[in-house]
Amino acid sequence: MQSNIVIIGGTGMVGKTIARIFKSRNPQQQVFIGSRKAGKTEKDLVIDVTDPKTFQTILDHHIDLIILSVNDKEDYILRFAIENNIDYLDITKPTPDLVRAYELAKSQKINSKIVFSSGWMGGIVGGLVNTFSDQIKEVSLFVYYSVKDLAGESSAHFMAENVAKPFSMYKNNKPVSVKHFLNSEVFEYSFGIGKRTAYNFDVPDLYILNQIERVPDVTVKMTYNSKFITWLLGAFQSLRIFNILSLKERKMIFGSSGKGDQSVFDIVITGHKNSKTISLKSAKGQAELTALSAVLHAEEMLKNRLDHRIYFSHQLHHPNKLLDALNAYESITIQTIE
Repeated sequence: MQSNIVIIGGTGMVGKTIARIFKSRNPQQQVFIGSRKAGKTEKDLVIDVTDPKTFQTILDHHIDLIILSVNDKEDYILRFAIENNIDYLDITKPTPDLVRAYELAKSQKINSKIVFSSGWMGGIVGGLVNTFSDQIKEVSLFVYYSVKDLAGESSAHFMAENVAKPFSMYKNNKPVSVKHFLNSEVFEYSFGIGKRTAYNFDVPDLYILNQIERVPDVTVKMTYNSKFITWLLGAFQSLRIFNILSLKERKMIFGSSGKGDQSVFDIVITGHKNSKTISLKSAKGQAELTALSAVLHAEEMLKNRLDHRIYFSHQLHHPNKLLDALNAYESITIQTIE
């Protein structure tokens, strides 16, 4: 059955990648691209997330699914999707915005599939965690971030705005206030990266795994491909230099982007009886993996087997089927150690 999909933010780095992967896997579907500026084809729609007057084109083109790949801080698109019973998938929200949007959605009557997919790399961590069969006591996510990788503006802007602000990790089901780039821990990363010093890092999986999946202990730490940059950011935080820098200066620090590199993360899962480490490498980097994750979620939504309600994206999938789908993609390698 043919459906009409619009990717809002579809001219951005991740949006373009979503469109490419989705079209290659689903040629029978109609894909429209939403952007603030007019495009050159009939599939290019003017949709500005800050201007609800531009949303009428979504109804005019009988859109069945909105994929949001641009930050909608006021949740105008979310409200529009709920009011008009349109399926919605959002991959963009940092933790504070995700929590606020989730609370908003819970206060509304839902007659479509509303999916939040803002965890690390398109919200696949929760699905991979759920391949663990024992009762989970602790999840630790270790992110390897390469400054040589292609990076969009949204994550850089989030770091610039929030690097000096505390956020929560979880211990014994209680939030523990921490800051980015503190509380160093040496971790042996997979895929030949080796031992690296990793520091606190805020991603929505902290909230999702504790508050939604009820995992008592959840931590996330990251390291850069450059040991010097990793050390320097930790020193800046320790000396409170981020507190005195302007937002513009902080954006300059976090706004660099390379021409492409691998993306790697390791998930260490601890249960009452055993443990498991799941390691994933995307040879084509963050944008490719995030976009693929969004496509896998969208494909599940289009199967029309799901009830109309609010989901976090990992809840769309049978965990082992998600693992198989990721493994089947040519640029992704997954290793599991039990």
